[in-house]
Order: sequence, then structure tokens, then C-alpha cells
Amino acid sequence: MNSYLESVTKQFEYYKSLGEKTFDQIPEEKLFWQINDESNSIATIVKHLHGNMLSRWTDFLTSDGEKEWRKRDEEFDNDLKTKEELLAKWDEAWKCLFNALGQLGENDLEKVIFIRNMGHTVLEAINRQLAHYPYHIGQIVFIGKIVQNRTWESLSIPKGKSKEYNLDKFSKPKRKEHFTDDL
Repeated sequence: MNSYLESVTKQFEYYKSLGEKTFDQIPEEKLFWQINDESNSIATIVKHLHGNMLSRWTDFLTSDGEKEWRKRDEEFDNDLKTKEELLAKWDEAWKCLFNALGQLGENDLEKVIFIRNMGHTVLEAINRQLAHYPYHIGQIVFIGKIVQNRTWESLSIPKGKSKEYNLDKFSKPKRKEHFTDDL
């Protein structure tokens, strides 16, 4: 990695891919399933990520990250009906994030932006979202594992395969690259 922005973009791409690999494994109707009334479905989590990403990354450097038009409470209504709706929101959200990141330069990292009137350097704001989104993507993956049970295909090192995985990694010379480059 030549820069923080390249590295963080790769991280976001990795977490986006985990969500998509989960969507691909589970039946459409299970995208809307809730384990109980207090939990969120995968679709609801996607709606929340969509609302958050659009709010945070639209006019990233010039307006507060909590937009007046955001209706956060409605993001938790389990009202998406199709996988196509879910994927459209997912794609729109990530496009907004990657477009905003793509416009940043290293000299922007110390600039101050605001989220709910609280100042953050650009670097801090990116790190905040890099913690927030994987938290929810982990929930998506966990729901996928519950739904698929024994038919779940691991998104990382499968159980019982750590030794094999490490043998492969250590058989290669030491190198500097992003961990996602060989996934």
C-alpha cells in the first residue's frame, strides 16, 4: 500500500465482499428473516448501512455527516420486499462511499469535518466508519451462518483448515501487500 487511502479503500472493499458473499449463499426469503422482534434482518441492516453511508459520504468534506434528510429510525423498519431492492440500496451506498474516498487526497486527512456537530479529522471520520460498517457486516455474516447452518461456506479460514492455510502462507517469501490481495 502506498497510502492510507489506498489501504482503507481495500479494507472497505473486503467488507463489502463479505456481505455480498453472504447474500449469495442464502435464500432470498431469509434476507428478511428476524430471529426475534428485537433483532434486525439482513435487509434491515442493509437499510441502516444505506442510510448511514449516504448521510456520511454525501458532500463529505462540506456538510455535516448527519444530514437533515436522513430518517434513521425508519432504517430499522423491516420493509424491503425483494433481493433486488436490497442490492440496489447496497450498491448505491457503497458507490457513494467509494466516490467520496476516491476524491480525497492524503492532504485531506487532517481536515476537520463534522458529524452531529462533533469535529473529526477526515482520518478519524474514515476510521469511525471503518469500525461501524464491519460491525454490521459481521451481523449480516452471523445471520447468514445461522440461516445456512451446515451448508454455510466459510468466508475466511474454514474450521479445521488453519494448519493447511498457514502452511501455504509460510511457503511463500515475505512480502508487503494488502492481506486481501490473495483472497
